Amino acid sequence: MKRTSLRLFSLFLALLLLAGCAGAKEYRPAQVRFDESGIPVYEGKSSAVMEGNEPSFTDRQKSSLNSFEIYAPLDPLGRCGPALANLSRETMPTEPRSSIGMIKPTGWHLIKSERVDGGYLYNRCHLIGYLLSGENANECNLVTGTREMNVSGMLPYETAVADFIRETGYHVLYRATPLFVGDELLCRGVELEALSLEDGGKGISFHVFCFNVQPGFEIDYATGKARETAT
Repeated sequence: MKRTSLRLFSLFLALLLLAGCAGAKEYRPAQVRFDESGIPVYEGKSSAVMEGNEPSFTDRQKSSLNSFEIYAPLDPLGRCGPALANLSRETMPTEPRSSIGMIKPTGWHLIKSERVDGGYLYNRCHLIGYLLSGENANECNLVTGTREMNVSGMLPYETAVADFIRETGYHVLYRATPLFVGDELLCRGVELEALSLEDGGKGISFHVFCFNVQPGFEIDYATGKARETAT
């Protein structure tokens, strides 16, 4: 019942605003393009602070405690756009995850390597984690991401938000934006923003960039192809 009501809410917004599956005026056009100047410099860490670690939600977005999940439609190249949610216990999953192997996000390649924990360079990365949203095989919520970005970059922030919601019952406004350069099929990383609402951000407040990199690999972001380096 919970998941059905959330999907109906998102569908209603999408139809109302004529923005495909986006359902939010902020997401017009469907895909925001970036150049490299908007991406933090990678200095060997899985994530980096953006904008002084201050999330950039509008006052209107922060004014409601109604839970929702909104996913931007795929752009003409098939790439994901921003995902916005007001997370709560209501949005969290009530059943085990199912397979997502049928989804092939842009830039996807099956690359095995013994140098990567888990054995594969790429994961299908949820923009808004399953543990927060209950959204699993949703092509508008899955990007091709390295194991490093998925586990070392995004997961610690997702886990912190999930733990906070479970402990307090508060709502957390959350946005995940994959950043692409030009027509590249593989995102350079994912921008994450989060703010706990009932306490004005005292419990959760961050604005970071998680790099789509993997130590020991050279990645072609135009295609997603990659090769192991000598070191």
